[in-house]
Amino acid sequence: MIYFFEQNCNNIRHTSSYRYHKKNKKRMLKIQKLHKSYPIGDSSLHVLKGIDLSVEKGEMVAIMGSSGSGKSTLLNIIGMLDEADEGNYILDEVPIKNLTEKKAAVYRNKFLGFIFQSFNLINYKNALENVALPLYYQGLNRRKRQEKAKFHLQKVGLLDWATHLPSELSGGQKQRVAIARALASEPKLLLADEPTGALDSNTSYDIMAFLQQLNDEGKTILIVTHEKDIAAMCKRIVRLKDGIILEDNFVKQVRATTNV
Repeated sequence: MIYFFEQNCNNIRHTSSYRYHKKNKKRMLKIQKLHKSYPIGDSSLHVLKGIDLSVEKGEMVAIMGSSGSGKSTLLNIIGMLDEADEGNYILDEVPIKNLTEKKAAVYRNKFLGFIFQSFNLINYKNALENVALPLYYQGLNRRKRQEKAKFHLQKVGLLDWATHLPSELSGGQKQRVAIARALASEPKLLLADEPTGALDSNTSYDIMAFLQQLNDEGKTILIVTHEKDIAAMCKRIVRLKDGIILEDNFVKQVRATTNV
């Protein structure tokens, strides 16, 4: 079944997607009438124009759109790296609004795990230390940090590489370390920004196979991507254009293992 949103700046018409989420109370996030503008000289650029989006716990959603569509701005707001001008954002039943930098950092560490295209590993720290870093900010002692970091490195198949620096790892291994780091704090929601953008096709499918495995285990995942084959490996595709949602389709998921 196709679930479709059709909206313009002043009007939003929901079809069965709205009714589906209205019936299901297990929402991971809910966004209503989200607006965001940025000043440009004497004028402003309206980037997000009344976005409505609900994501259920356990979903795997791809967010697609060309440059300037607003997908990165939307991800930044969901990731509490930016704040909307108008609208409501609720994450796991917690309203996200008017946060201080300190409170936003606490919420990010509690609720979210980030996976980036460029990995964002600390070059002078080995794989174990990179994975353990978020746990430091949770106040865990060194022994517990290392235990959890080793567990998650083992989960991504890189425990034997724990003492290696990022410069000694392949692109796929770096992304697996980044995924282990994102999982270490046991987040409610994984946010992946072009997670396969710096990888070759085979390695990309390998990473997507692992993300699908995490989703099969119940993890909620949002992936920003411009690659159609990567989006097809999710269970739902949201397409943005000019700051509005043009389509919101549940799709038959392509399993990455068929391509590995």
